[in-house]
This record gives sequence, C-alpha cells and structure tokens, in this order.
Amino acid sequence: MVRPYIPLNALRAFEAAARHLSFTNAAIELHVTHAAVSQQVKSLEQQLGCRLFVRVSRGLMLTTEGESLLPVLNDSFDLIADTLDRFSEGQVREKLKIGVVGSFATGLLLPCLDDFKRRHPHIELQLSTHNNRVDPAAEGHDYTIRFGSGAWHGTEAQFICDAPLSPLCIPAIARQLQQPADVHKFTLLRSFRRDEWNHWLQSINEYPPSPTHPVMIFDSSLTMIEAALLGAGIALAPCKVFNHLLQTEKLIRPFPAEINLGDYWLTRLKSRAESAAMTVFSGWISAQFNVE
Repeated sequence: MVRPYIPLNALRAFEAAARHLSFTNAAIELHVTHAAVSQQVKSLEQQLGCRLFVRVSRGLMLTTEGESLLPVLNDSFDLIADTLDRFSEGQVREKLKIGVVGSFATGLLLPCLDDFKRRHPHIELQLSTHNNRVDPAAEGHDYTIRFGSGAWHGTEAQFICDAPLSPLCIPAIARQLQQPADVHKFTLLRSFRRDEWNHWLQSINEYPPSPTHPVMIFDSSLTMIEAALLGAGIALAPCKVFNHLLQTEKLIRPFPAEINLGDYWLTRLKSRAESAAMTVFSGWISAQFNVE
C-alpha cells in the first residue's frame, strides 16, 4: 500500500499542543520555538482544510475536528514509542503477560525469576496473580499458570509440577496432634474444594469430618496459610509452595500422609499463537522443574 505524504512533524506539533492546550508548553516539550509549533499547526490546518484550534481567553480549545484527530495520534505515537522501546542493543525486547495462581507465584516462581531475567534480559515479564478462577482471554494472558487436572476447555496445558496436600499448622497445635484423628479437635482450614479433608482422612483410613465440624473456607491458599500462622486451625495445603515456612518452623507438617488432587500447569489458549518469548519461557520453566 502506497501511503500519501504524512506530515509527521506537523502532526507531532499538533498532538503536543493539543495535550497541553498550549503552543508554549508544546514548544518546551519538543525543544523548538513557539513560532515553530504555531507554523507547523497552521501548515497542518491548511493541508486538512479545517481549523484544529480556536483561541480562548485562557489559551487554546480544540475544535470538533481537533478532538477527533487527537486520540488517533495519541494511540499512534504511543504504539511507535512502545515499538522503538522494544529494541535494546540490537535485539528486539518482547513482553510476556503471565497470570499465576498466587501460591505458585510466591512459593515457587518469584524465588527463581532472577535466573530468567539474567538469561533472557530481552523478555519483559508482566505478572498478575489470581486465585485459580481466571479468564485468560479477557485478561489477555499469554500463559496462565493454574492448579488442577490440566483439562481446561480450549487450552493447551504443559505439566510443571505436582502439588500434594498435607496438613500444616503452627508448632503449638502440632504438639497436640499425637495421631491423625486428633485433627478433629481443631478447626479445619480448606479451599473452596469441599472434599479435600475427606480425601485426606480417607487416605489414612480415618473417618471424615462431621457436617457440623468447624471449618474455614478460603479462595486462596495464601490467605489460608496466613490464618494457619495465626493459629486459626489446621490448613490442608501444598507443602511444596510453603517450604520456606516449614524450613523456618513457623509451620509444622505433623503427619507425612499426603493427597494429590491436582498439579500446576502452564496453560495457553489454543487460539493464541505461541510467540518466540513464550517458547523461551515454557522451556525455561520446564528446566526449572526438571520436566522431561
């Protein structure tokens, strides 16, 4: 497509003047004279055959034509600036937007991100956390790290690691747990998945909690663990992502029994083409967790 002549200098002068509603401030921003900005805007008005500004007592006001042109130029110049900013030392910088379930982010991903940045400085990661209930399409994720079975509609899923659940509690509660059945003496903390404690107790041939047993339900493992740290009860959580709390003995794992109700997965919508940056990230995270 052959484009007609585009008066970039004049458009830039207009865009700056329109943002500031001042030729003087536009001139300061562009490092030119007031007269130069005024002349560029006048030239653009002559080319378009319409006025873009009218003078008022306090300075400038956009005409209807000027108001329609400004947002187009704003978006265009922002896109140009963003594209130019992606070039660093002759290499194109890429942005990668990743949604991460909060527990995985704090316990497993964030501690090793420096390695990724060191190996791939041209890739800018934009992370957002979620509670495993997420809409990757609406949020524009390139990848979404989720907990579950790996089967999500319209999604490709790459296994990262397992996430077995075990009881976790503060030392003061752990000292009162002589046998697994003793968990019935305390409030049970769990996620929105109703049957977690039932599965764990059944796995060690213990009876499930009664329907009236005190429970606290959380939509985030991070919040649940905060409650456990405050002594609110016993959490059933993935030890792997809270290993730092176990190592410092802020939390205790009183029993070795564990259940696996899901794993962590790197997921991509099938409708989203895999970019070079995405390929790099998927390979890196597989290496981090020794995934074959």
